[in-house]
This record gives sequence, C-alpha cells and structure tokens, in this order.
Amino acid sequence: MSKEILLVVDVVSNEKDLEKEEIFEALELALEAATVKKNGGNIKARVVIDRATGDYETFRSWEVVTLGDEGIALENPEVEIALDEAIKGQPDIQVGDHVLEPIDSVVFGRIAAQAAKQVIIQKVREAERRKIVEAYKDRKGELITGVVKRLERGGVLLDLGGNVEAQVSREDMIPRESFRIGDRVRGYLKDVRSETRGPQLFISRSAPELIKVLFQLEVPEIGDGVIEIVEAARDPGSRAKIAVRSLDPRLDPIGSCVGMRGSRVQAVSNELAGERVDIILWDENTAQFVINSMSPAEISSIVVDEDSHSMELAVANDNLSQAIGRGGQNVRLASELTGWELNVVDAAEAEQESQAVAESTKQLFIAQLDVDEDIAEILVDVGFNSVEEIAYVPMNEMLEIEAFEKDLVEELRNRAKDAVLISAIATEEKIETREPDEDLLNMDGMDKELAYDLAKKDIVTMNDLAELSIDDLLVFNGIDEKRAGELIMKAREPWFVEDAGE
Repeated sequence: MSKEILLVVDVVSNEKDLEKEEIFEALELALEAATVKKNGGNIKARVVIDRATGDYETFRSWEVVTLGDEGIALENPEVEIALDEAIKGQPDIQVGDHVLEPIDSVVFGRIAAQAAKQVIIQKVREAERRKIVEAYKDRKGELITGVVKRLERGGVLLDLGGNVEAQVSREDMIPRESFRIGDRVRGYLKDVRSETRGPQLFISRSAPELIKVLFQLEVPEIGDGVIEIVEAARDPGSRAKIAVRSLDPRLDPIGSCVGMRGSRVQAVSNELAGERVDIILWDENTAQFVINSMSPAEISSIVVDEDSHSMELAVANDNLSQAIGRGGQNVRLASELTGWELNVVDAAEAEQESQAVAESTKQLFIAQLDVDEDIAEILVDVGFNSVEEIAYVPMNEMLEIEAFEKDLVEELRNRAKDAVLISAIATEEKIETREPDEDLLNMDGMDKELAYDLAKKDIVTMNDLAELSIDDLLVFNGIDEKRAGELIMKAREPWFVEDAGE
C-alpha cells in the first residue's frame, strides 16, 4: 500500500498543481478519519506517513488536561488524560500536549481511498482559491477582462481564464446594460476576498475608478504621469465628469483627453454604454474649480459657506435648467466631483434677496450703533453681518478699512459691545417677566408663586404642564411626588374630555 500512496500523491500533485506536502496531509486526515470510524467514533487518532517510503503508522491520541485542586473526574476519558497520569510515562509533558499510543493501522483500501478522495478534493479547492487570492490581491484597482460564463439573478459571472471566475453584481453594472453568454466584458477589480465559498473577485462597471483606468489606457499622457485625473464622478450609463490637470504647463489636459476629433473620449464613452463624459479643468482655487465643474452652465456669482461646506451658485434664469441638469444630474455630479454641497439659485432672485439682507443689516447697524447711512453701508460692504461681529472683531482688521480711523473704530466697537449687552439684558428680563396664562393660574391646586416659577421655565399653559413628567416638577420648591402627580393629572383632564368627545 505504501507504493499506492506515493502514486496517489504524485498523480494528484501533477494534475492539480499542488505541493506534495498538502496531499500527504490530506491522506493523513483521511486515514485518521477511517481509524476513528473503525474504533466506534469515540477516540482521536493520529496518522504519520513516511514521505519517502509511503509507510504509515497510526496512534491513539489523548490530550493532556489538568484536573485542578478538587480532582474532578475527566469529562471525556476516551480522548483526555490527566496531567498527573501522563507525567508517569513522560516527565516533561505539559497541559495541551498529546499522549500517543501505537494501534493497528487501517488498510489503505476502498473506504480509506474514498475518504481520502473527499479530503483531497476539499484541499484542492482550498488551495486553488488560495492561489487565486494570491495571484489577484496585488491587482486590485486594475482593469480586468473576462467572458460572460453565466447570467445570474444578482448579476453576471465572468470567466477570466485559468479556472478563475469573477462576479459583477447588479449594483456594479451599468443600468439597462445587458450581456449574453460569451460576451467579453471589461471592468474595474474593486475587491479580492479570501472566502471559503462563492466568488472571490469582484468587478465593477459603475465605479468612478473605472473611467480613470479607461482614460489611462486611451491617453498616453496619463499613463506617463504628465496628465493627472484628480477626481471623477459618474451617473453610470448616462453622464460622467472627470477633473484633470497637467503637470506640464505646455500641455492642454482637456485637449489631450478629448483626442483628435474626440477619438479618445469617444472610445471611453463606447466602453461605458454611451456614457457622456465632461472633461473639467481642475483648479487649486476651490471656487473656480466648482465653477468649472458646472460646465457647460455659466455661473453669475458664487457664495461660499465654509461652516456648512456648501456653496450657493447664482445662474441666469435662461441658463438655470442647464445648470441643474435633467433630474438634478449636472449639479449632483459637480457636487460629487468637488466634494462640496452645491445649491443652484436664480441669479435675479439671489440678487434681490442679497439686497434685501444687506438693507436689513444696514438698518440694524443704523439703529443699534447710532451711525449714519454711509458708515452702515461701509460695514455691510466689507462683510459685517451682525453687531456681535463688530464688537469682537480684532482692532487691526477694522483698521484695514480705508475710510475708518482708529478713533472711529474704537467708538464703533464700544457701541457694538453696549448694544450686545443691552440685548442680552433685555432677553433675560423678558424671560424673567414672562406671564403664565390664565388657564394655568386658575387651575385647581395651582398657586401664583408656582405658576410664575413655571413661567420662568417656559411652562405657561396647562398643556405645557400636562406634557411634563413627575421628575420634571420635583425641581421646583415645595413640590413632592404626590403634588406633582396631582398637578399633572389635573392639567391633563382636558385631554380626556377631548377623547371622550371624539
């Protein structure tokens, strides 16, 4: 039988391109399983095959365990042995080691061969899947070409050759794109996973990275590193925008990407099921980059809000639909491309709104700072939007205003601080003097002092009180749980009357 084992190892190793050691390990596992079965399935076995001769030995195995101080019985004496007992035969043995006892080996016959076959098949599959991962893990991000092998409900299965398969899921396909078995398909290798079953390679035709890779193939300047695709955004199958820049000032990046008579961009578009591609010039100035990204629409003005990371783009009325695009496509792709939230507004309406806000702010400055219209207008023009900003803006920044001298700046700052203080005091007084409504004052169980205390916390009606919990009322002086419960239930009585009426 030793020669038979060596023959099996040689044949399987050559046919499946596996290491002989993996085949030997599979055979050992199969023989161990056959030995356990022969002995009633209650023992553990270990088989060791001589790699040179094919001879093998079989041992019964017990795991060394500790019984602890209480000396409790072994949970499974068929496969376990106490440390104290094991030490008698092997003084240096430790917990977790195994005690081996030679037993009769099973014959490498039909049953053992069948078991070995199943183990080998599993090992072969594992090894093949491991090789696929090793071969493709460094190719993540590359363009992969395959042939449609099978159409699945969830997408398409591609044959990449060499018994390698890849999946294009439904969400990774271009909408309304259809394939037939045998079609050649190119896609972006977005993920490589080491999984026990199912696909391991995942390809996308909808990822923005795909358009970058395709342009890299069609435009030699990109491959050479002279032109760079900075960002890309796609509405797969419909429209895409890419932002490009040239590292050589003598080179036009847009013209290079378009190609002679549009040949280069057309080749990419054809690969993406006719997807229209807008090539945008990247600019380090964010506002200018946003304006470029809105192409072909023309932007009249732009307002940047750093806090919300958004921009308001004013567009002429006759250009508004082009700026927004069908279903908001143009502005959505521009937002994805730039990383900013973009809002398109009518230029005329935006101008009117801006003028109204400016006029309101000017009148506020006139009233609260006691200044004339000219000074108020200057403050608005340089960008001040509130009295608080004037009160706390650094002195040197205000001195940069051409029409303002030091004395005037100090006076404006002092008046602004006074106005802010007066406003804060007025707000506090309003809160302190807020009156409770009649229904709360006249409610059974309510006293005037408590009603005014509640009003200071913005609880001014019976309905306000009804929405509170008992814990909410315990913070007020003279209120215990019993009274709090009674007051709340009294305040809720109108609710029950309304429900009964319905």
